[in-house]
Formats: sequence, C-alpha cells, structure tokens
Amino acid sequence: MVRMSDRDFAGSIPEIYDRCLGPLLFRPYAEDLAGRLAVRPADRLLELAAGTGIATAEVARAVSPGARIVATDLQQAMLDMAARRVRAGQVRFRTADAQELPFGDGSFDALFCQFGVMFLPDKDRAYRGMRRVLAGGGTLIFSVWDRIETSPIVAAVADALARRFPDDPPRFMSRVPHGYHDPAAIREDLGAAGFTEITVESVTLPSTAPSAREVAVGFCQGTPLRHEIVARDATGLPAVTEAVTQAVADRFGEAPVAATMTALVVTAR
Repeated sequence: MVRMSDRDFAGSIPEIYDRCLGPLLFRPYAEDLAGRLAVRPADRLLELAAGTGIATAEVARAVSPGARIVATDLQQAMLDMAARRVRAGQVRFRTADAQELPFGDGSFDALFCQFGVMFLPDKDRAYRGMRRVLAGGGTLIFSVWDRIETSPIVAAVADALARRFPDDPPRFMSRVPHGYHDPAAIREDLGAAGFTEITVESVTLPSTAPSAREVAVGFCQGTPLRHEIVARDATGLPAVTEAVTQAVADRFGEAPVAATMTALVVTAR
C-alpha cells in the first residue's frame, strides 16, 4: 500500500536522489526509454513523474526537434532540478498529479513515465486519466522495477536495514518501488482502463556507482526510505547510512560498485 510519506521527495532528498541514484538506477533506463520513443512518431508528448529530469533530457535529445514535451511531477522541488538540467526549448514543466491530469481529452500522441507508476495509490484512476489524454492510437510507455531480488544492490540495502531493525524493518523499497512487478496484474489493470496491444518486457541493464557509500547515501538519505529510518531512530540516520555502506562494500567492494538491475518496460496503445 502506498503511503503519503512514500511520495515525499522534499528537503535535501531531490539533490541526493539525483546525484547518487541517477547514474546508479535511472540513466540507463532513460536511455532505453528514449530509444523506444525515438522510433514512434509523436509531436505531443506528456511525461509523468519526471523527477529531476533524467528521462526528460534523454527523450528531448532523441525525439524530433519539432516535438513538444510537457514534463510533469507532483513535487515542485523535483521539477526545479529538472528545469535546471533540461534547457531544451521544446520542453515545458508543470506541476501535476498523475491521478488528476489537468489536460484535455486527446491532448497527446505519446505518454511516458519512468519508475513513477508504482507510487500512484489509485492506479485504475491514473490509467483511465492517461487513456483520456492520449489521442486515438496514442502510445503509453512506462517502466517499473521487477522483484527486488532482481536488483542485487537494492536487495543488499534492504537486507542491511532488516538486520539493523529486525523487529520492524523499513520496507519502502520492496513495498513501493519494487511492489508492482506482476506482468499479469499490469496487463489486467491497463486492459480495464481501455488500453490494448499491451506488452511487458523484462529489461536487465548494468547498475554501477563510484562507491558503496554513494549507494548508501542515495538510498538512506535520498529517498522516502529516509522517513522510515528516522521514524525508527530519530538521530540514527548517519549510523544507519554507515551500516548500509559496510554491507554494500562487503558484498560488492568499496569502489566501484557494479551489478545488474531488472525492470519491466510496458508499452500499450
């Protein structure tokens, strides 16, 4: 179940998230997403959960110069960072809730979302809204993480936190980012909202970071996982970060850190 705190990317979180987790998790799939959109003619594109603009930048470089992209996110702090990253004139940023899209029917030819669908409490409502704002024959492409076990670095972080808090482990990573990974359920949800030609593809890519500490800081301090840690130990964030650093280093080495990660890339019309 998605909680309010699971969608809270405020304070110092956006900067840490972008710096530490952008290269580790998001840039490889942003490049993959951009390549998929580049071969699908679309003049009007809508991005949901744009975050700090990692996918926005890749897509803007890949699509036709005449295409127009509206990049949205629920958090203004994330969009502020995205606007600093993406200077392309074809991109416009707007704060919007993906479950209540403020756009007219059939406004876009393509809609894309990188690792944001998992955070939506009411996916049926969100999918129906996406279907509404897409023109007939329009394309929806989004990515979600597969089971946490298929991303060993993330699993190592979760295991370290479970050892640190054995009576009440922080479960944000498995509950939300890695909590929507059943292809059959995804197809059923999209079909109920009126989408057709639904494909769910498993995509495994490299996941690398300059150091184990960068990984630990990224997850413990640059995601809503931070809220769960502080709720269990109000002053323990630095110590927990160090414990996670050591756990990642024990498994992957101190520097650099390298493994693979797996996501599901979903396409529908």
